[in-house]
Amino acid sequence: MTDIRTFTTKDGTKLNVDTTDYGPAVIFQHGLCGDAGQTREAFPSGSGFQRITIESRGHGSSQASDPGKLSIATFTDDISDFIEQELGCPVVVGGISMGAAISLRLAVKRPDLVKALVVARPAWVTARAPANMAPNAEVGRLLKRLDPEAAKAAFIAGETGQRLAGEAPDNLTSLMGFFARQPIEVTAALLTAISNDGPGVTEEEVRALQIPTLVIGHERDLIHPLSYARAIGELIPGAHFAEITPKAENRARYVSDFHEAMRNFLKEL
Repeated sequence: MTDIRTFTTKDGTKLNVDTTDYGPAVIFQHGLCGDAGQTREAFPSGSGFQRITIESRGHGSSQASDPGKLSIATFTDDISDFIEQELGCPVVVGGISMGAAISLRLAVKRPDLVKALVVARPAWVTARAPANMAPNAEVGRLLKRLDPEAAKAAFIAGETGQRLAGEAPDNLTSLMGFFARQPIEVTAALLTAISNDGPGVTEEEVRALQIPTLVIGHERDLIHPLSYARAIGELIPGAHFAEITPKAENRARYVSDFHEAMRNFLKEL
């Protein structure tokens, strides 16, 4: 059963909240230009936990805000406000890609709100604007100066598009969807702003985390390098690392492996 409601942030922005199942809360966040559909697929049903996804500003059915508030820091503050106002206690926090960066930042900056952490397919370790996010930024720049069809054609014909077609077809498929994602101006703003952003934490702060942590990664993904997942797993003391089947290889096995890793981690909490 899925429950959908609205959460209003301190500055009046209305965010969509998507919830499934029952039990202790797990805040589980989507990736850049994604929505709750991504987290519904990845979160295991019947785990005994309730998945809560707060779609970030400009994502899914949530309102956008001014460009200056499209940032990992703002998205993280929105999650902390939700936990304080709606839950009132520390919870498990996790996410995929951008959602992983949000979760890592929240665990570092607000340890009083996070009792366990899931970092899945991270696109950042600690540095801002890592090279792996350049394809997203390129799409954003093209959408700002060309109409969507012309921008798409330019990207496919370019060096980045050709490289992804051969080395990371799943990444390319995701990027192709951005050229039709409405509203286009919000998509362009998100891709450029977030690709040049970062979690805003240091390696020393990450090493200081003392909470149960699961890190998930896989190969054949240039935007979410397996090396980043391994690096975070090595930084956080006692973190459990799970390498799963790449989406580009077998999506059904990817989902099954993701569920198994999550289910095994949650049952130990």
